[in-house]
Amino acid sequence: MNRWKTVLIAMAVAVPSGVVMPAAAARSAPAPIENEETKPVYSRADALTETVFVEVAGVDSDRDGSPDRVAVDIMRPKETASGLKVPVIMESSPYYAGTNTVVNHTVDLDASDPSGMDYRRNKLDGLSEAIFGAGERPPASRAVAPPFRGYYDNYFVPRGYAVVLVENLGSGRATGCPTSGLENETAGPKAAIDWLNGRARAFDAAGNQVRADWSTGNVGMIGVSYNGTLANAVAATGVRGLKTIVPIAAISSWYDYYRANGGVVAPEGYQGEDTDILARYVLTRQNAEQACGALVNGIERDQDRVTGDYSPFWDRRNYLNHVRGVRASVFAVAGLNDWNVKTKQTVQWWDALARQGVQRKIWLHQGPHFNPFSLASRNAEWLRQLHRWFDFYLYGLRNGILDEPRADVESGPEQWAQYATWPLPGTRDVRLNLGAGTRDRNGTLGSRRPHGHGVESFVDQGSRTAGQLAQDVVTTDPNRLAYLSEPVDGQVRLSGTPKVKVRASFAGGRSPYLTALLVDYGSDTRATGGVIFSQEPYCYGQGVPGDTGCTYLARHVTETAPYKIITRGWLDVRNRNSAARTELLKEGRFYDFAFDLQPSDYVVKPGHRIGVVLVSTDRDFTLRFPAGTRVAVEPGASSVTLPLVGGRTGLS
Repeated sequence: MNRWKTVLIAMAVAVPSGVVMPAAAARSAPAPIENEETKPVYSRADALTETVFVEVAGVDSDRDGSPDRVAVDIMRPKETASGLKVPVIMESSPYYAGTNTVVNHTVDLDASDPSGMDYRRNKLDGLSEAIFGAGERPPASRAVAPPFRGYYDNYFVPRGYAVVLVENLGSGRATGCPTSGLENETAGPKAAIDWLNGRARAFDAAGNQVRADWSTGNVGMIGVSYNGTLANAVAATGVRGLKTIVPIAAISSWYDYYRANGGVVAPEGYQGEDTDILARYVLTRQNAEQACGALVNGIERDQDRVTGDYSPFWDRRNYLNHVRGVRASVFAVAGLNDWNVKTKQTVQWWDALARQGVQRKIWLHQGPHFNPFSLASRNAEWLRQLHRWFDFYLYGLRNGILDEPRADVESGPEQWAQYATWPLPGTRDVRLNLGAGTRDRNGTLGSRRPHGHGVESFVDQGSRTAGQLAQDVVTTDPNRLAYLSEPVDGQVRLSGTPKVKVRASFAGGRSPYLTALLVDYGSDTRATGGVIFSQEPYCYGQGVPGDTGCTYLARHVTETAPYKIITRGWLDVRNRNSAARTELLKEGRFYDFAFDLQPSDYVVKPGHRIGVVLVSTDRDFTLRFPAGTRVAVEPGASSVTLPLVGGRTGLS
């Protein structure tokens, strides 16, 4: 199978914003339409392809004295050569030209792994099946235009759309430099949208100016991971012509990708990665080091892996600051088992869009960093909704997509349901109090506030993972504290963002982390966050030699186990008052620490117990300081607040 075929498949999800019917859509040249739906009447085999280089006016990130340019590959129905005007489905990516091998930062600060060999992992290889599909390979050469290997061309070009792929600044044939989220990266695809609307210049390889006279000007952006992040960033500029975006597993604030509440926290599977590593990883343009080396060195200097504080460096990479500029609708997608781009990224964007009145839609699935198109149990419904979404916003077809439920949520493996919104209607916060245990018995978790001010403690270590520390709650453990509820009588549905409040002191050692795990204790068969691909091809669109219009679909990997970590959160306790300010603690003094866990949607079955587990170092995510920090906790002054459907009634 062609790697980029499934890539673009993986990138077919978005998030809605404006409910207003695009005025320009009504002027789109009519493709054959039946029942308010575009039909596959154009030929993928006869489609026209071209490459142009769009000038990014006012941006010279490589400081060569000329405006940066992005390479733009276009496929459109052949009828556009004789007057047909069509809207555009656009993806922007730094990955089309492949990637570099880069060594991540060392995270074992006790020098147990000074070479950092534990973290030498190629990110693109690690995500290849999740994002691109099974059996795919990266492009063989960075010097040639990437072929149209995603599903967008096979499915949407026959339905009267153009597909436009924009190569990100600093990668492949583009000029400029990658900056892991700064304005120059946003300006590249924005310039392409401006060109599609007659507001920017583009040139062919010979230097001749090219105009997009075949474009209606209506654009929808889509993409997974970095590609979806660029859609969020461009939407926040409010650029005219961008009608909708479909960000899948996309970043809304880069701080929350590499940091959490003042602490350095990695994306799952990529310990030691940071903004500088990512910039070097996608810096695949010609003369890369000469053009961009100094800029990337500045990124490494300014990102600050020592304090982890939120700073102007991160504020410039926070698209939430510009959410008021969003005019496009948003169709957002997140994996509830995605610990790479964590759920907070989608949920905080979702909530901010709601406050601005942006038209939205959301899918939450049980998979990892993944495209719902590739889920065998749901891909037909995904294509149906995505097709109707684009038809509505880019062609102006009144097909009723906005009358459908706003949220599709997979609460268990292949257990989908639709809801009016998310968090689910009727969700209310419920506070549960922690109660002290004994020498050989873990603590309690319940509605009643315990009497007394007992103190219990644990000693930090970095060799065992959080999962290993949480799995056995039959006995106590010197390296963690656990608090368990009584078995629940009925089904308990969590929907939203849990919060913890812990009164604790730190003494000895160096670890500044306080990690909280929310755990479901009880045997069940659950999605693990892995997927397995079928060996049978699934065909979804028109094929041509070398591009069959087929891919492989996947199902969740499940496991029957006595527990599952529902969600978790981290705090650098020196940032107890603000992520932007480090304040040292007095050794042995008690402080109140409050922080959010990652948002989730989860069902606790009858007879199961809800647990809160406290640790310091989270081996898979945090920096690893020398073992020995002693954390004392006052359970009577500590609690967890859970967003439960039905509130306290739902718990009982």
